[in-house]
Amino acid sequence: MEITRGVIPSATKTLIYGSEGIGKSTLASQFPNPVFIDTEGSTKQMDVARLPVPETWQDILDEVKYVYQNPDCCDTLVIDTADWAEMKCVKKLFGDAGIESPGYGKGYVMLAEEFQKLLSELDKVIAAGIHIVLTAHAQMRKFEQPDEMGAYDRWELKLQKKTAPLVKEWADMILFCNYKTIVVNVDGQGAAKGRNKVQGGERVMYTTHHNCWDAKNRYGLESPLPMKFESISSVIGNVPKPEPKWKELERKINESNLDPWVIENLAGAKGWEASTTEYKDYSNELIDFILANWEEVKKQAIETQNKEEIPFN
Repeated sequence: MEITRGVIPSATKTLIYGSEGIGKSTLASQFPNPVFIDTEGSTKQMDVARLPVPETWQDILDEVKYVYQNPDCCDTLVIDTADWAEMKCVKKLFGDAGIESPGYGKGYVMLAEEFQKLLSELDKVIAAGIHIVLTAHAQMRKFEQPDEMGAYDRWELKLQKKTAPLVKEWADMILFCNYKTIVVNVDGQGAAKGRNKVQGGERVMYTTHHNCWDAKNRYGLESPLPMKFESISSVIGNVPKPEPKWKELERKINESNLDPWVIENLAGAKGWEASTTEYKDYSNELIDFILANWEEVKKQAIETQNKEEIPFN
């Protein structure tokens, strides 16, 4: 078994969250060659590339699948926002009944299990060499430490209680965006004794954990940083994109002088995939299966092509 050393180049998984209107979408748009899945219409006034507006949870999953099967379409996939995507997931699972309808606590478990499907699909995007940015809203919640007296307010992801930990664990970098208030002493007596005045506030990104917010990074970034892509660009590098799996299948089809529809009809007849599904949209697992059994697949495909009929056994 070979042991390797050194840094492994990989696409990054970034979560950007903060209050409404602070500029999360704008920051995400500065990542390399992004395409947006805009779940809430927040990019209408932005000059960005976007996929069709997803109406359902399945639409989101299908669009993510399209990206990793067509990796040349972008260098960064942005889902804007994760909490609106979660709402579509809730709608899919519970309709108008709501998350509490299955009984105490059960809805949150079901939601987390379903939302994990999105994170698993996003991992395939990462494997295709494409960066991922999730944006999300923040909300203020009262928090009590079990080992301390009193309570305090802290900023948290606007996600359900079992979904939020999944997303935070999944991300390589969590950036909490907020206004850093500047306090100025106005009477010359010093901050402790004199009169102070709040003077505006700059937008910053916090990259490390604090009692009042969640944040993290695996790159040794300082905190806070100016809320600009240049502040983190050094860790968002160019990642070589592996060739899409369907390209290998396409070569096999061309080398065998087969029409693609023959493979697609055969896959439909065998129950591997719907006959209306193009081979470029096959899952990597199905393509691996076809390639592993190519000689037999080719034999049946040639017979089908010659007879212009679909084999059913």
